[in-house]
Amino acid sequence: MKKYIKIFLIISALMIVIFFFYLHFTKSKKELNQIEINNKEENYSSNIIDGVNYLSKDAKGNEYIINAEKGEIDISNSNIIYLTNVNALIKLNNTENVTVTSNFGKYNIKNYETIFSKNVIIKYLDNKITGEYADFSMDRNSMIISKNVIYSNTENILKSDAISINIETKDTKIFMYETNKKVNIKSLN
Repeated sequence: MKKYIKIFLIISALMIVIFFFYLHFTKSKKELNQIEINNKEENYSSNIIDGVNYLSKDAKGNEYIINAEKGEIDISNSNIIYLTNVNALIKLNNTENVTVTSNFGKYNIKNYETIFSKNVIIKYLDNKITGEYADFSMDRNSMIISKNVIYSNTENILKSDAISINIETKDTKIFMYETNKKVNIKSLN
């Protein structure tokens, strides 16, 4: 009888050891598989792009080149990309180029409309416009700069709430939002 009890205890001990090994290795394998699945999901769901560069041309041959340090595609609308450290070049036919820089941007890859924000700087010939917000549209042929706008050239410094520029004709409207406030102009001569 002692012999059967020893055999029973040895078999029970082996079964317990095998059972714990089985649970441990099965759990570890499941965890590894879950880690692999998570890694694959991260690789495929990533929407951040380093070194963004877009080039577009309109029917008139004007070019619009936009570069950014980083871009993030909008998950709800894949035509929208949010940009960081933005540099844009607008090459217009029969005129000088316009450059735009900003900390951030929102670019529509379908219609090329771009919103520049935070530390916006626009340069054209010896003209410089700074502001916190600019809305550029090739379809409308316009750029609207607003919030803390300062326009400067070799002769003047001008402060206003907003400036609207027709990109094609260069017609410029400078205005304040409140009718009781006036555009501030200072001559440098």
